[in-house]
Amino acid sequence: MSRETYVTEAIGDVYQRIKTARVLMVGAGGIGCELLKNLVLTGYGEVHLVDLDTIDLSNLNRQFLFGHEHIKKSKALVAKDTASKFNPHVKLVAHHANIKDPQFSVTWFKSFDLVFNALDNLDARRYVNRMCLTAEVPLIESGTTGFNGQVQVIVKGKTECYDCNPKEVPKTFPVCTIRTTPSQPIHCIVWAKSYLFSNIFGIDEDESPDLDNSVNADNASEIDNLKRENTELKHIKDAFGTSEFPRLVFEKVFKIDIDRLLSMEDAWKHRKAPVPILYDELQLVADAEVKKSAAKVAADDQPVWSLAEDFVVFKDSVERLSARVLELQKNMPEGSARPVLSFDKDDDETLDFVVAAANLRSQVFGIERKSKFEIKQMAGNIIPAIATTNAIIAGICVLQSFKILNNDLAHAKAVFLSRQPERIFSTESLQPPNPDCAVCSVARCSIEVDVDRLTLGNFVERILRGELGYSDELSIVTNKLLYDLEFDDNVYKTFKELDVGDGTFVTIIDEEEPEGSTPRVNLEFLVYAKESTDDMDSSYKLTYIPEIPRRPMPKRIELAKEEGVVEAVPFGIGNGSVLAGQKRKAEDDELVEVSSMDAKKSKVQTGDEDVIVLDDDEAIEID
Repeated sequence: MSRETYVTEAIGDVYQRIKTARVLMVGAGGIGCELLKNLVLTGYGEVHLVDLDTIDLSNLNRQFLFGHEHIKKSKALVAKDTASKFNPHVKLVAHHANIKDPQFSVTWFKSFDLVFNALDNLDARRYVNRMCLTAEVPLIESGTTGFNGQVQVIVKGKTECYDCNPKEVPKTFPVCTIRTTPSQPIHCIVWAKSYLFSNIFGIDEDESPDLDNSVNADNASEIDNLKRENTELKHIKDAFGTSEFPRLVFEKVFKIDIDRLLSMEDAWKHRKAPVPILYDELQLVADAEVKKSAAKVAADDQPVWSLAEDFVVFKDSVERLSARVLELQKNMPEGSARPVLSFDKDDDETLDFVVAAANLRSQVFGIERKSKFEIKQMAGNIIPAIATTNAIIAGICVLQSFKILNNDLAHAKAVFLSRQPERIFSTESLQPPNPDCAVCSVARCSIEVDVDRLTLGNFVERILRGELGYSDELSIVTNKLLYDLEFDDNVYKTFKELDVGDGTFVTIIDEEEPEGSTPRVNLEFLVYAKESTDDMDSSYKLTYIPEIPRRPMPKRIELAKEEGVVEAVPFGIGNGSVLAGQKRKAEDDELVEVSSMDAKKSKVQTGDEDVIVLDDDEAIEID
């Protein structure tokens, strides 16, 4: 019997649609590996997968498409090569890239019948949700945390979108960010604790990854890098316990590895590149500036140490930990593997190493350094992801996809997985869109813009006020506030100067409150960059004049009207927003970063006792 016979018997006529379906899978991590396997074995005609991350040793316990020989390689490319062996009739296309890159435009999204999210951070999930709404492509969203998981079907105009329900803003950090593109202190802390400490003091050298010696046109350069890194690692471990050991570790992680990251030029097109640290230069600074011993520096846990003090403590902690390992080894039978150490935030030697290494890495990436006291509080406990949860959720994603392709949305469900023995699965019927959602309950329009010529002021006067009839009371946001009635610093800047280019979403928030009515819903422009011309009249082109309805009247206002009571209620702009009727504080006049979905976002207070959780879809979460 052929493979198709069994699938056809199991799922019926929908299999004919599956064979011709073109689907996109975003994320090739814990859920992504399981999901790709399911899609390929089911027989989906064409599957595109996008992931920017590379494979790390810590991935191998649950991401079964990868092996030791794949360490440091692209997840997307390796997943494609491995999964293609399961079913050679499926066309697999891998993209080692960020899903937010301009190449993945709305037009590109529109080419798919269905999109699967297997992502590891809130921002990317929201971005794909927004792109699918704009492209009008069904999305199956998924996520896991320990033994819990959920699957949500999202169809524009028919179901809730990912942002329809307010979400707390969690401190969630993808592992790929921690390893290669950190942007916050916690990224560097987790890197120092879970990556560097484990690799130097916590992993037996016999467990070093093997090299994949097969060379082809696609991986020849990566093979050379792997060989070089393997040689460097062996050289470092050969010097374990010697006076040169701290220098070798330092130069490997703060110079050699950073140089390799800098060679990935595409990764730094839209973010600040790291700056390597030179051992000898920092040694000279430390000799001149640090008058206390490393032990006295480390004992003072309240101030943020200087870079030179971090350097001194790093060297000292490496020497102390090395000596501890060698002392333990003396008491072991001859020929035994080198003993390993475990991080303990109450162990000063391991904590000193993590603090110094984290702060040095923060320096490399231009991130704020933290005190020993703060880092001790943030280090917390890392709870690993659970492979079984990922596998279950991935299976549910594919089951829900059958209903989408069969145009049977009425039977699609939101599915929740928990560890409750009496009810492992719970389901809910798909809910209609939230009329107050700032993401899906908006008007949409695309606009062609000469980004070199069109200024924000012209955009406001000629398009928003002139053609669309907006009043002076409006705000304009992208991932930051560009304009409102009390903030007009950018009116003479061009779109290009404001980083508004091809594929950028620009949201217009109506803040006028007509008597007896409500503001209009948000208007979301999708910008397409056009060729530059000398004619200002041709610096933009609206695809059409959109209809912009009014927001629903809040129930309490309707009730007040029925009772003859006039109640002044300011209108917000969506989940987690500042109310549009409020006057902004003076400090709000700066170009503050805001979520593209939440527009103006209020700060979220967190407790002092933070616990780091390794989310099942590869996220570090502060709970």
